[in-house]
Amino acid sequence: MNPVTPVAATTDPAVPKGCTNLHLRQLMRRVSQHYDLEMARMGLKTTQYSLLSYVVKLGPIRPGDLAHAMMMEPSTLTRNLKPLITAGWAALEAGSDGRSRLVVATEEGRAKRTEAQRRWKVAQESLNQTLGVQRVAALHTLIHESLELLSPDETGVDHD
Repeated sequence: MNPVTPVAATTDPAVPKGCTNLHLRQLMRRVSQHYDLEMARMGLKTTQYSLLSYVVKLGPIRPGDLAHAMMMEPSTLTRNLKPLITAGWAALEAGSDGRSRLVVATEEGRAKRTEAQRRWKVAQESLNQTLGVQRVAALHTLIHESLELLSPDETGVDHD
């Protein structure tokens, strides 16, 4: 006798197949590689470009506030800031009191970001061409909607 296979699991295209986390990680690796190639021409990693962009846009800013804005742990921020500070693209300055610090972009950092923005745009336009503008726009919509659904509400309770 043949085993019975649930019809929805094999024929319904609306039923997700496989692990969503795995699929997203695979896509992220490919997309990251695409951007990494362009940023490498500038001597930057994509994570460094992102951090530098936040510092330029939000700075001077307290490290804790920057970590919160970037949705990362303060220890991760500290570790990621070190290469930017070493390169002279960012600096830690004294805050309003002797105990506080502010992260700021240096003039060299602002120039580096402006230059890197051009490479980032090349990477984005290339991705748009490869995937198609409509697919990229649909992907952005799906990502934003998913992030909203997965974000905790004001009470700190997840939406599940």
